[in-house]
Amino acid sequence: MTTALKNDRFLRALLREPVDCTPIWIMRQAGRYLPEYRATREKAGSFMNLCTNPELACEVTLQPLERFALDAAILFSDILTIPDAMGLGLYFSEGEGPRFKKTVSSEADIRALPVPDPEKELKYVMDAVRLIRRELNGRVPLIGFSGSPWTLATYMVEGGSSKEFAKVKGLMFDSPELMHRLLGTIAKSVTSYLNAQIAAGAQAVMIFDTWGGSLTPRDYRAFSLNYMREIVAGLKREADGRKVPVILFTKGGGAWIEDIADSHCDAVGLDWTVDIGEARNRVGAKVALQGNMDPAVLYAKPERIYEEVRTILNSYGKGPGHVFNLGHGIHQHIDPDNVAVLVDAVHELSEPLHS
Repeated sequence: MTTALKNDRFLRALLREPVDCTPIWIMRQAGRYLPEYRATREKAGSFMNLCTNPELACEVTLQPLERFALDAAILFSDILTIPDAMGLGLYFSEGEGPRFKKTVSSEADIRALPVPDPEKELKYVMDAVRLIRRELNGRVPLIGFSGSPWTLATYMVEGGSSKEFAKVKGLMFDSPELMHRLLGTIAKSVTSYLNAQIAAGAQAVMIFDTWGGSLTPRDYRAFSLNYMREIVAGLKREADGRKVPVILFTKGGGAWIEDIADSHCDAVGLDWTVDIGEARNRVGAKVALQGNMDPAVLYAKPERIYEEVRTILNSYGKGPGHVFNLGHGIHQHIDPDNVAVLVDAVHELSEPLHS
């Protein structure tokens, strides 16, 4: 695992160290907008087969790097691997997204949940991390990830995606102590899972708090951020003689950037509802910032993409500590040629900001 990194600007930016230009990677960069991904997905037969086959997961992880000059690879997996490993039975329905065969609703259900062993129930993920890291051969760093406890709990209690979060918020308001028990078990599982990814070769890790923005400020701090803070405190922060940076991303969490920055993470991910320059003023030198272009800009003409990149880079301003990304995952119907425009524009336009 000691292969020297040929391009480490992503890791350096997360630690607010000088870089030659602003690094970029894209949430869901290995995904359905790429025809080669769709071909591999068809070969796999199902999304779950793709996730659980380390060779195919490695193949799709590397696909975007063959097309674009990205500064990081991200493990191809799903945020719901942990609840699946807890025995809830993850499956995907066409047009419906992820579903679980079993849900969690009672005290008995919650008490019965195990903390999965990442090298047993989730060994396919660790095998994928090891294989991807080997195949990258120091080309760019590898990002590992997990869903946040609150986000995983929403799926586990609701049984799938939700717009109203009626069941999970009902449990939270009606039986807060039970919800804390559930979140505590998930937090232990996420900590163990991410530490295993780091041991297997992940060089940075990110926690996706997709549904944290659905909470009130009070409940966000109590039921989401507190558990992410607990995970951050339990992570191995060094491997191969380098620091392993931690990124926290709460979609819709712009109001709480200062609180997130106080969690001892290295970087805060931003969605597109926040001005990145204002965010930088709010957190100062405490953390790096990742983001935050609206993915829908990629439907526009190259000139407009270029203009948006310039706006975001100039808003952040000079100096280190910025990782360029979209404010959420790339859309399925984006033209890959526009992604190439984005990646090249970030590198080209950011150089003067680092001289």
